[in-house]
Amino acid sequence: MLKFLPRRLLQLVPTLFLVSVLIFGLQQLLPGDPALVMAGEERDPAVIEQIRKQYRLDQPLPVQYVYWIGNVLRGDLGESMRIKQPVSQLIAEKLPVTVQLATMAMCFAVLIGIPAGIVSAVKKDSAWDIGANVFALWGLSTPNFWLGIMLIFLFAVKLGWLPASGFVSPFEDLRQSIATTVMPAFVLGNAIAAVLMRHMRSAMLQAMASDYVRTARAKGLVEKVVVLKHALRNALTPVITLGALEFGTLLSGAVLTEQVFSIPGFGKLIVDAVFNRDYAVVQGVVLVTASVYILLNLLADVLYVLVNPRLRD
Repeated sequence: MLKFLPRRLLQLVPTLFLVSVLIFGLQQLLPGDPALVMAGEERDPAVIEQIRKQYRLDQPLPVQYVYWIGNVLRGDLGESMRIKQPVSQLIAEKLPVTVQLATMAMCFAVLIGIPAGIVSAVKKDSAWDIGANVFALWGLSTPNFWLGIMLIFLFAVKLGWLPASGFVSPFEDLRQSIATTVMPAFVLGNAIAAVLMRHMRSAMLQAMASDYVRTARAKGLVEKVVVLKHALRNALTPVITLGALEFGTLLSGAVLTEQVFSIPGFGKLIVDAVFNRDYAVVQGVVLVTASVYILLNLLADVLYVLVNPRLRD
């Protein structure tokens, strides 16, 4: 582990550099002129020229990139052209909302999907297996926005148990915060649980048919020990990768679900920034999202080593 982690951390440096170049380069392909957007409706040539100088838009692209990445390394992601707030402040406001929602969604997904996949593999071709596969098919084919509307209708309108929309910070009222996020978290976690179940079932079936499992059974080990200690440990490796990627997808913003439940998260921030051509916000959000994906892949690699001791060499 001590040799593995520094090597993986060093690999992050060129990866993050290439990601930053791509983000900055692709941003230039977006239609529209940032100076014209910031100048407003009057578009006075003197004002436009002043804006170009202020934001160095009159400089060559390599020079603009150097200034931009230098500010990023100092923690300055720029300023929103539309609402005149620092991008880092906007991200700091919206990201915790999406982190809470994504964490709750992954809890639902893991608690439902992984046990269902294990039971489906162990009880292959039984009623349990059929039921788990039906659940997975339902989870994969059900649109999130439709499920969200149905949950609002049942639990908010008919039963009155949960609020229909909105968000409350857990630092203000923990109970109300959970109440406002439990339905959207279940909507997001439901689809991921179906994916995890299918991958967990496939990995477990492969592990259960391996030689080391047959050897463990031949030694007279209890079936529970064979399944949980020998087969599950090896079957978790591909599921960890999938879980990390799915969590990264949730952190990048679940746009439709956030819109249905009126949650002011990361997804709404990026959509508003794209529609308003708020280039600094788009760059900042995409850079943070890409960095989160890279760090989650690093976390997945670390979990591989912890779950499977054979990878520690």
